[in-house]
Amino acid sequence: MSALFQPYSLRDVTIPNRVWMPPMCQYSAAPEGPLTGTPADWHFAHYAARATGGTGLIIVEATAVSPEGRISPYDLGIWNDTQVEAFRRITRFLVEHGTVPAIQLAHAGRKASTDRPWKGGAPVGPQAHGWQPVGPSAIPFAEGHPVPTELTKTQMEEVVGEFADAARRALAAGFEIAEIHGAHGYLIGNFLSPHSNHRTDEYGGSYENRTRFALEVVDAVRAVWPDDKPLFFRVSATDWLEEGGWTPDETVRFARELHAHGVDLLDVSTGGNASGVRIPVGPGYQVPFAARVKAETPMPVAAVGLITDAEQAEKILANGEADAVLLGRELLRNPSWARQAAREAGAEVRVPDQYHRSV
Repeated sequence: MSALFQPYSLRDVTIPNRVWMPPMCQYSAAPEGPLTGTPADWHFAHYAARATGGTGLIIVEATAVSPEGRISPYDLGIWNDTQVEAFRRITRFLVEHGTVPAIQLAHAGRKASTDRPWKGGAPVGPQAHGWQPVGPSAIPFAEGHPVPTELTKTQMEEVVGEFADAARRALAAGFEIAEIHGAHGYLIGNFLSPHSNHRTDEYGGSYENRTRFALEVVDAVRAVWPDDKPLFFRVSATDWLEEGGWTPDETVRFARELHAHGVDLLDVSTGGNASGVRIPVGPGYQVPFAARVKAETPMPVAAVGLITDAEQAEKILANGEADAVLLGRELLRNPSWARQAAREAGAEVRVPDQYHRSV
């Protein structure tokens, strides 16, 4: 029996299979005007295709909790009701086709205000719809990046409130699962790592201090997110630094604390907080980090990182390394990956009536 096509339940939400789509920015929203950060036709078509392709869970790309929290001027946001209404069109379609809709709530921190990747991804200023980034400390991400403004405690409280407000809007938009983005060198990850957090107050220095802001965000979101709906957290399990960065040991410790604070699943990625590091990229290269969290904590995990074929994904689940797999690039290349994998495994996956000839 295929492990990939077994349902998976968290709280009162049941996901029909273990083939999940991770957040992947499309950089396709309006950068200015009344529809800034609002999902458009591209977003609908993009997510709808993966739903009709049989994907069990779709986590909508990093969605900013404020205009300043976007990675680029072209990112999605969920700070106003116009955005909520546009998201409803997407979530309705996903639900109608058997896919659970999730959303990643994000703040880009010191890596905000950059151009689209196919335009080079360099920082942009006001002349290109940009703004001044913020972070836990006045330390730029890399050479050529602006020095972020160090957040005051009052500003940090405001950001925590923005995450909670975004969660309320996500619920109104029809999402069943919320994920807090704490990975890839964005704001929450900036606080976690001593590489980017040089604060000397109660939010910097020790492990307890560096995780304080993240846990405050988690508590604020969990307080407004319904008890019957799951909450995920995405983490970079390592900065890939030999010293002075966030470590796998800290990730394991943090996973236990997140679980105690009401997080239902850890979405385990790596890297993104330190520029110029060497990452040993290869098939499943991030899976061992998820496997360790699963083995050493009560926290369910999802694995990501160059998972491309059904046999590989099946082994990850069968070996107990993760509870689900997140296919990024492969789902970009092949929106119907889940349906094809199910057919090969002799498993069932929902197929739209319009596509019945493809079964």
